[in-house]
Amino acid sequence: MRAPNGLRFDANLKWLFTEVPFEERFDAAAASGFTAVEYADPYPYPAARLRRRLDDAGLHQVLINAPMGEPGSPERAGVACLPGRTDRFRTDLERGLDYAVELGSEFLHVLGGVRPSGVSHDRAFATFVTNLAWAVERARGTGVCLVLEAQNGRDAPGFLLDTQARAAAAVEALGGNGIGLLLDLYHVQVQEGSLVSTLREQLPRVRHIQIADPPERTEPGSGEIAWPRVFGTLLDASYPGWIGCEYRPANGTVNGLSWLAEHAGTAVPPAEGAR
Repeated sequence: MRAPNGLRFDANLKWLFTEVPFEERFDAAAASGFTAVEYADPYPYPAARLRRRLDDAGLHQVLINAPMGEPGSPERAGVACLPGRTDRFRTDLERGLDYAVELGSEFLHVLGGVRPSGVSHDRAFATFVTNLAWAVERARGTGVCLVLEAQNGRDAPGFLLDTQARAAAAVEALGGNGIGLLLDLYHVQVQEGSLVSTLREQLPRVRHIQIADPPERTEPGSGEIAWPRVFGTLLDASYPGWIGCEYRPANGTVNGLSWLAEHAGTAVPPAEGAR
């Protein structure tokens, strides 16, 4: 969905349109005016099946995550920073790239992982960068860019990349070629604040942006962020990428999309039943 001001928004199908089963969310997103989608976990479905859903709905895939472990497990955010798990990391990365290529996804999000107890931050970070160096080379020529995201300590305790500076340091360590930042503005605000200045500082490294409004991680305009200023900063910087709508609708997905007209200057089609 391209707003009249030029910014492009995609629907995160893990979070939006949960009123219907996952495979029906593609058509629901298209009916609401979205032209692109993202979601974290495509792996329960064959890639070719998801590609058909995208094609039938006329949608572009923006981003998926690399495979992760089970929720609650030490590998719940992947194994990229876990010493001794290189073989598993490479297997997961290969699978993620296969899906990204099949889906035509621009980005593959490689999670930093949760630092194990008894492993220093320096050792975990060095393991992460070493794994990423291999991943960047493996992804070369596929058309897929790897992205890294910092996450806040409240929602993701123990996450290796807990500040934007740490995520940026990993990108810089690899020269910034074939890899960049996924800047989630919800995590920035919760963990660090100074949202606009952080955004301006990191934009040269940013390849993708995600949005939600603290404190409840709901739609823009429902919380504490001054979205007109944020979007104005992106417009001033001529940000060319997608902005992923990764938020929890407070009162239904379609009703909640009214924020687009208020804060981003784009009209939202009515729900199917209201037409």
